[in-house]
Amino acid sequence: MPLTVRPRSLAAALGLVLLSATASAQVVPKTIRLVVAYPSGGVSDVVARALADKLAAQLGSTLVVENKAGASGTIGMDAVAKAAPDGATLGFSAISPLVLNPHLGRSPFDPLKDIAPVASVMYSPVLLMATPATGTRDLRSLLDDARARPGAVRWATSGQASLGHIVLEELRSAAKVDITHIPYKGGGQQLNDALGGQFEVLSTNAGPTVSAQIQAGKLRPLAVGAPARLESLPKVATLAELGFPAANLSSQFGVFAPAGTPAILIEKYNVEINKALASPDLRAKLLATDNVPTGGKADAFAAEIASEYENNGRIVKAAGIKAD
Repeated sequence: MPLTVRPRSLAAALGLVLLSATASAQVVPKTIRLVVAYPSGGVSDVVARALADKLAAQLGSTLVVENKAGASGTIGMDAVAKAAPDGATLGFSAISPLVLNPHLGRSPFDPLKDIAPVASVMYSPVLLMATPATGTRDLRSLLDDARARPGAVRWATSGQASLGHIVLEELRSAAKVDITHIPYKGGGQQLNDALGGQFEVLSTNAGPTVSAQIQAGKLRPLAVGAPARLESLPKVATLAELGFPAANLSSQFGVFAPAGTPAILIEKYNVEINKALASPDLRAKLLATDNVPTGGKADAFAAEIASEYENNGRIVKAAGIKAD
């Protein structure tokens, strides 16, 4: 029997086709602003710019990278949250300021309502390292020292309520040791003082500068916070392997959009970011800095952020962490 298409059905079908074509034509703005929530020149900025170059070529758009640093990433992400949800503004940030700062009363936006996760880009491992101030060569010895001399072992992080501080609190609680927290205002001075032996241990994100100091023997890696051991440090166990799974945290970075950005745009950007992360040259660039490409669906990234938001709230409350 021949197929008969009624005029009304045909009109509806044509309408859907036209709607789809219109939506596709509107998917990608000609100019996209990528707000990087960190200063220029750092590892996160280098990765964001490399990703922007890939996306510009894939999308046929101009991507303008804008660094808006400050308040541990909050200033940049606040600009994203307040931008028009038209696909012309994206943000690049670690999720740590999104899941930590609200619990400390220092976030001007709601990370679960005011921004939309687009795609996970990479995780940056947290390295726990001994400085010249101590002769310990493994984590167990460090913890034994902390038990024998309560408060004498000093642990430096990049700031109060930073991810490194959360790692310290989880380890301190699980191992039942008294370790003194030394918070810094960022990582530059922290690393200089570490090399000078101003404290016994530090936690910081992996990167070329830190790697160079490890290779020179000036810093000794005791453990790594990451889903798996690093290719560059295959003998250094993760905190989970050493018996501290709750402390086994890493900095995850991703791309975000203002809440209300059309789902078709979120999906398009997600697909293109995953495509970019699969390219050998971008993967090599990330791995060369000890950062591991991730990718995945937007809803999976959103679920992970929500879970970490709840977990960080628990840690902040249990440890009595206050904003600096």
